[in-house]
Amino acid sequence: MENIREKLAKLEHQQWQHWMKYMIDNISNGESVERWRRQMKTDYKELTEKEKDSDRVWADKVLLTINKHNWETAFKPKTN
Repeated sequence: MENIREKLAKLEHQQWQHWMKYMIDNISNGESVERWRRQMKTDYKELTEKEKDSDRVWADKVLLTINKHNWETAFKPKTN
């Protein structure tokens, strides 16, 4: 059984893969580059709700991974 660190690292890699695909598919779009620059300089609390929702999708995946891990750990058969 994977430990929680490995599960979260795997999820982080999936997030990076998703971002890289999105970035490569949109890099030639100057509008995207300017938006990314603005977002890099913006604190989370000052993002638009739509931009926050994009981050919340990944936060939900982290929570789901943690909850699933805790559930599996809590009900894992004990070996003597």
